[in-house]
Amino acid sequence: MEQTIQEYDVAFAKCKDIFIKKMKDYGCAWRILRLSSLTDQIFIKAQRIRSIEMKGSQKVGEDIRNEFIGIVNYSIIALIQLEKGIAEQPDMVSEEVQALYENFYSESNELMQSKNHDYGEAWRDMRVSSLTDLILQKLLRVKQIEDNEGKTLISEGIDANYFDMINYSIFALIKLN
Repeated sequence: MEQTIQEYDVAFAKCKDIFIKKMKDYGCAWRILRLSSLTDQIFIKAQRIRSIEMKGSQKVGEDIRNEFIGIVNYSIIALIQLEKGIAEQPDMVSEEVQALYENFYSESNELMQSKNHDYGEAWRDMRVSSLTDLILQKLLRVKQIEDNEGKTLISEGIDANYFDMINYSIFALIKLN
């Protein structure tokens, strides 16, 4: 488990580095995005990964690692939007966004450690393509919950699905390295 925690931290640090650099380039323009738009953005990234996996080739030079990083970062943005609500204009300073990012990183890490304990690190025996499929399944669940106006009868909420997508993406990044 100690190795997993270290690998997890390294993968997440790469995601955070890219997130912070993009914040410097774009600010927090994403604050205007509705949850459904973020879900669709993540869906596009996951669908591209699946398409490349199934075709065995790609025409756009961007590596699928970047798509998994994007899934992590857009999922954290979605969690921030769930907590803070949607803004009409970018309304957060970098320090506040970074603190929220760190908070959701910590929650993801704690969830990963709990599930890893219970599942015995089963993800290590999984294929990256299976992780991709699980992310797509989570996205379809989120879309259905969004269509149901956030209501569920028995299932976990939207936030739990975003946390799972974060962890599946981190696992994929670990496996790809």
